[in-house]
Amino acid sequence: MRIEKPEGELRRGWTTGACAAAATKAALTALLTGKFPDPVSITLPKGETPSFALSLEGKGEGWAQAGIIKDAGDDPDVTHGCTVVATVRLRGQGVTFKAGAGVGMVTKAGLPVAVGEPAINPMPREMMRKVARELGASDVEIEISIPDGEAIALKTWNPRLGIIGGLSILGTTGIVHPFSCAAWIASIHRGVDVARAMGLTHIAGCTGSTSEDAVRAHCGLPLEAMMDMGDFAGGLLKYVREHPVARVTIGGGFGKITKLAQGAMDLHSGRSQVDFEWLAGFSPEGIRDAVKGANTAQQALEMLGPDLAARVAQEAKSQMMRVLRGSEIASDIIIVDRGGKIIAHAR
Repeated sequence: MRIEKPEGELRRGWTTGACAAAATKAALTALLTGKFPDPVSITLPKGETPSFALSLEGKGEGWAQAGIIKDAGDDPDVTHGCTVVATVRLRGQGVTFKAGAGVGMVTKAGLPVAVGEPAINPMPREMMRKVARELGASDVEIEISIPDGEAIALKTWNPRLGIIGGLSILGTTGIVHPFSCAAWIASIHRGVDVARAMGLTHIAGCTGSTSEDAVRAHCGLPLEAMMDMGDFAGGLLKYVREHPVARVTIGGGFGKITKLAQGAMDLHSGRSQVDFEWLAGFSPEGIRDAVKGANTAQQALEMLGPDLAARVAQEAKSQMMRVLRGSEIASDIIIVDRGGKIIAHAR
């Protein structure tokens, strides 16, 4: 089915992680005070303070719950319209997380969450911990559920990744930027234009906020030099080839940069995949089969260590040079781990 771009300016939405944090705040407030805040407001990692209307609320002896309907804006997101429910109880030691109905459990290594844990990613967990701290709750169990989440998850990559029983609670900024190739690539082009007009000689494109922060700090770049590249490496490189600057840096996580190294110019998970046979070509013969059978690129990296990241960075740089077609633009690749540490740099 073809998804048409809506007319006019695209409307952004909120991640499942943002909805889970807001539902947690509403439920925990009700448990502590007896009253549900509706709408409920939270502070996102970049400082935005959206408000969310409650779609359900309930409480009983020792528990309270609240639900929020996810609004993904104009993004064609399979989780748009689902209800994210948080049920909270004052018990345990510290803030703990539990997968309710429709939220998956991690069963394979290589993901940001350990095997046996609910598929609630690190940033949503931190957002919910922050809510608990703000409300003065030091020992609280947070259970997140999504009605129909198990069925919805079949339309995602979760089953292939070993996330069983439902959806993941995702998001690093809390915001869903609507997917539109044409609009996004046009914004990259305008960013290059602005940088050139300012006289900047070094620009960088990164696949996400973590790599952007690391690359910007490492290279000492102003905000205007940071292109909102996302998955569209080709959209940046092809435009820079025709509208050159002295130096271009591409930064990203190991999985995204691996796909670039393999020749993909669109790094979105729905349009390019890591080739584990290719990665196995860099490994000693004794573990080659294990690398071929890896669940994620991260798992392959854990098997082979920093040398693999360095090899992949060099291959990705070669792909950059191929697209730039012998221009005099200096190019480099930076690979960043999930904590924001640079693990490889091909200059």
